[in-house]
Amino acid sequence: MAKGLFVTATGTDIGKTYVSALIVKKLRSLGINAGYYKAAVSGAESVSESDAGYVNKIAQICEREELLLSYLYKTPVSPHLAARIEGNPAEISVIKSTFERVCGEYDFVTMEGSGGIVCPIRKDEKTVIFLEDIIRELGLPSLIVADAGLGTINAVVTTSEYMKARNLAVNGIILNKWNDSEMQRDNLAMIEELTGIKVVAVVNEGATELEIDEKTLVEMYKEI
Repeated sequence: MAKGLFVTATGTDIGKTYVSALIVKKLRSLGINAGYYKAAVSGAESVSESDAGYVNKIAQICEREELLLSYLYKTPVSPHLAARIEGNPAEISVIKSTFERVCGEYDFVTMEGSGGIVCPIRKDEKTVIFLEDIIRELGLPSLIVADAGLGTINAVVTTSEYMKARNLAVNGIILNKWNDSEMQRDNLAMIEELTGIKVVAVVNEGATELEIDEKTLVEMYKEI
């Protein structure tokens, strides 16, 4: 059976897609049959120009587009609003079936979320879908990506507490845009102390590889 991990972030433009690409690239460099999937992207003209296309290219997965992404919206707003504007609402059944197809082809599947953890994927008169509904439906543990800089303590603690309150497992934190300053080192220590969750890796700006040991990386994934 495949193992999966959901990658979320403390907000938009934190570097979640960039880190997801480095994670999948690292797994594949270790000889692991690793794939990627994202339920919905907004603000992209095509799959190749989207977050999913970026990961596909950087991690050199060479996956066909229908297994990378289920819903592509061109309107650069939250997926739920883009879906309403474009008349193409997301369906949990489609997301689940596509994810299962991806799991049928890879041993490790990294699923990337949209925006931060509180991101509505669909909200209309028929149904409401938040990222947490997808995580719960697929039975995935999560990884939180956060900026290493000023304000990150509040952002990470708030995100992790929200997830804990909803019984969503968080198996690690990665700090992006790392420069090893005194402030960032203190941020890391405070985050671990306040959340009880390990910072499994830090990512320097412009890094092309994820510096993390294989055991730590693999153990974040859960058999599904």
